Amino acid sequence: MSELNDLMKKILIHIYKYGPDNPWYMARRLLGESGWAPKYSEDEIDAACRKLEEMGYLIRFQGALKKSVTSSVKPWLKVKAKELGHKPKGIYFDLSKEGRRIASDLYKEYKKSLESTNNKKNEHKGKK
Repeated sequence: MSELNDLMKKILIHIYKYGPDNPWYMARRLLGESGWAPKYSEDEIDAACRKLEEMGYLIRFQGALKKSVTSSVKPWLKVKAKELGHKPKGIYFDLSKEGRRIASDLYKEYKKSLESTNNKKNEHKGKK
């Protein structure tokens, strides 16, 4: 797991939390971020996904993708999906069995770090 960089870890956590996704969308909404302008480079995310696929942590998603959106998609993307009238194009990645195991551990660490950050913020507010 030490060979994973921060972006790879975020991708694994994102797919674990939100389900199969593609690099174009992840560049805009990784871990629930929102906005039309990408927060990350789409090419960087695509390269990281392919590397994770080579490592055996991700697989190309096979099967029907629903037109309805995941919880990480903002309302304007829902409208866009309806306007297009078809599922979004592109390669979607999902977790392999090994990827799910690693993503589960990463997600637990991620949640702990969020909770400790929130606790520190709340402690700081209480001291004022």
